[in-house]
Amino acid sequence: MTVAQLALIEAPSVAYGALSPMLIVFGVAVVGVLVEAFTPRRLRYPTHLVLSLGGLVAALVAVITVAVAQTRGGGLGESVMSGAVVIDRPTLFLQGLLVLIAIASVAFMAERRLERVVAAPAPGQRLSDGPGAAAQATLSSVEADMFTPSGASVPNTDAEFEATRAGGLTTEVFPLTLLAVGGMMLFPACGDLLTMFIALEVFSLPLYLLCGLARRRRLISQEASLKYFLLGAFASAFFLFGAAFAYGATGSLQLGAIGEVVDAAAREPAGDTVLPLIALGLLAVGLLFKVGAVPFHAWIPDVYQGAPTPVTAFMAAATKIAAFGALLRVFYTAFGGLRDDWEPVLWAVAIATMLVGAVMAVTQTDVKRMLAYSSITHAGFILLGLVAFDEAGLAATMFYLAAYAFSTFGAFATVAVVREPDRQSGPHMSGREATDIAQWAGLGRRYPLVGAMFSMFLLAFAGIPLTSGFIAKFDVFAAAAGSGAGVLVVIGVISSAIAAYFYVRIIVAMFFADVPVDAPHVVKPSVLTTSSIAVCTVVTIGLGIFPQPLLDLAANAAQFLS
Repeated sequence: MTVAQLALIEAPSVAYGALSPMLIVFGVAVVGVLVEAFTPRRLRYPTHLVLSLGGLVAALVAVITVAVAQTRGGGLGESVMSGAVVIDRPTLFLQGLLVLIAIASVAFMAERRLERVVAAPAPGQRLSDGPGAAAQATLSSVEADMFTPSGASVPNTDAEFEATRAGGLTTEVFPLTLLAVGGMMLFPACGDLLTMFIALEVFSLPLYLLCGLARRRRLISQEASLKYFLLGAFASAFFLFGAAFAYGATGSLQLGAIGEVVDAAAREPAGDTVLPLIALGLLAVGLLFKVGAVPFHAWIPDVYQGAPTPVTAFMAAATKIAAFGALLRVFYTAFGGLRDDWEPVLWAVAIATMLVGAVMAVTQTDVKRMLAYSSITHAGFILLGLVAFDEAGLAATMFYLAAYAFSTFGAFATVAVVREPDRQSGPHMSGREATDIAQWAGLGRRYPLVGAMFSMFLLAFAGIPLTSGFIAKFDVFAAAAGSGAGVLVVIGVISSAIAAYFYVRIIVAMFFADVPVDAPHVVKPSVLTTSSIAVCTVVTIGLGIFPQPLLDLAANAAQFLS
């Protein structure tokens, strides 16, 4: 290539204003890495907390500012970075929702009143080295967070004990969470498959690490991290292979260009759509894995149970928002011309997801696993909006994501405050989370406020009127029925009835069953967790009584920039 030819190449312009929400989050994450490297240990926790919450609030302000600028005068948004990123109405809606969930998640991760561990020895006191040093510890305790003090130490060893006594904190969770949030914000905004793959890895890799950092039940946590990593790597490989097939079939990785070629081939009687269908199938495997749809759901119960509860709450809410945003963009903008081919497959996936999740949830005895299978069922409900494949379906999907995100986050946060009776176990001086459903018997009578809030979340999951879940299900069922998918609506109602059984079962146990021996107690959290649960409760009730503002916002946002 000659110098003259090189001179004709135009460098892509970077629209910093449109990209500012993501740039702020990524920038704060990088600063957080530097804080972790250079700040004294005693200052890391408060520095990270202020930096993370401040950065996310700034990102939220940036999202609102960009949304006002991009939609002024009926605008649909713009494509930036040579088409690699699309800042349109669905992108801005989902980014705003992600940032709100991220603020609550960071506050929950910073909680330090739910765990108590052995305190550091008094000045001048020495403990012998080697095995048995743990037995010489004093019984004084201090408050701690819900993350292991040393991710590299072997569980239940003196190394872990001494790391706890030394006051070790895994404050790396804050920059890791922000990196994941940045990747999630980019994922539904991607205009080409290569950028989408990069965003997928950017938010997946931190999550793999976060899942293995639980302070309690370390072996289960590490198992969850390994399972998520291995299965996630396979899913990412399928996605990348699908991108390769899409490029081979259309000559482009841009979603808009792929859509034009696919539409042209679908309109021609002799058009060859074999390669595009293979590409879509492989891409769908990677995306349906992230949303937890059957048959790509096997990781969800183990990972949700083993991961630290703040990470579980964050994943259950934020990952679904990002993954469904990307799924909608791929199907709507790139492969809409093949709807007659992929719609029957999506029907089967939606039916299996709704029924398998509901039936399996009935058999669970662990609250976190029950909520995990519940999330699978809700993924099936949300898929009905994609099957509808119109603006009403897109709007219903986005409203459902908003309603479900706050309800599921609040439910997992509530689980974290219910604790077994205090007893010493190694370096731990407080009880573990009481996740066995039998332990929740009588909890609502002894702690009416906690029981009422958790019941509200469960009723929202069941779709009971005056909760956000009822409006969300009604909206998505109406969109599916309007597009001719009445059979799916009937199956969805049946699945909801099955799900209502195990939700009501827990409510009955909390308020009407006898209190068991060694009944758990509720630990009063700090204002960080309390405010997060309170906001989720208010949103769950508010969207059930006054849903119209968010319904209008979702309807106005339901149009992709082609």
